Amino acid sequence: MLKLVCFVAWALGSSSSAGAAEVIVAVAANFTAPMKEIAAAFERETGHKVSLSFGSTGNFRTQIVNGAPFQVFLAADDETPAALERDGYAVPGTRFTYAVGKLVLWSPTLVVDDQGKILETGEFTHLAVANPKLAPYGKAAMQVLQKRGLATRLEPKIVWGESITQTYQFVVSGAAELGFVALSQVYEDGKIKGSAWLVPQEDYDPIRQDAVLLVRGKDEPAARELLTYLKREPARAIIQRYGYSFE
Repeated sequence: MLKLVCFVAWALGSSSSAGAAEVIVAVAANFTAPMKEIAAAFERETGHKVSLSFGSTGNFRTQIVNGAPFQVFLAADDETPAALERDGYAVPGTRFTYAVGKLVLWSPTLVVDDQGKILETGEFTHLAVANPKLAPYGKAAMQVLQKRGLATRLEPKIVWGESITQTYQFVVSGAAELGFVALSQVYEDGKIKGSAWLVPQEDYDPIRQDAVLLVRGKDEPAARELLTYLKREPARAIIQRYGYSFE
């Protein structure tokens, strides 16, 4: 009887993991925290393993074109996934917007007014901005400075981050007193930690963040399952909790 029980337990365990697979995902740096939660929930529900790499959208595009083994790409814009699809590196018809990001000017030490006037006073030594050639949030930040006529004046004070994560770390470490970061990085329990100016949407192009199935994942059911899961309510609830919207 004991042998039968052990065999049944082994059989059940084998059947539940028989279809398990690994999904290799490239994720825009701003989406680090929510994606870790989403991946964990997806793994619990499906038994699949999710391998995550975080970085700048621009760098990931270069890696994908040069043969990186990513199966799914969660970008920080909609242009890069569209270009990958056009150039044959992503599967047509699989691209969709999984989140719309928001830009904030943030500091853990300075008082950032609700109009962003601190940018005009210049009462700071360094301003952290993500590289606009690599990071969509950096591109958005430069649009804000250009619209206010401050890009040239503040350029000597800018500390460039390779990704939005590095930009955030510059501010946290004190290398820059304030910086343009993703709302998701400073949003906790329904409010912003520290002092911040939530930049009006009309000051920069919408940061529509698209996901796409890459060619290396086209024959991997688990990769398609992950993309489907991103559209489901449990994932969307996590995304919203970090301050993202869907339009």
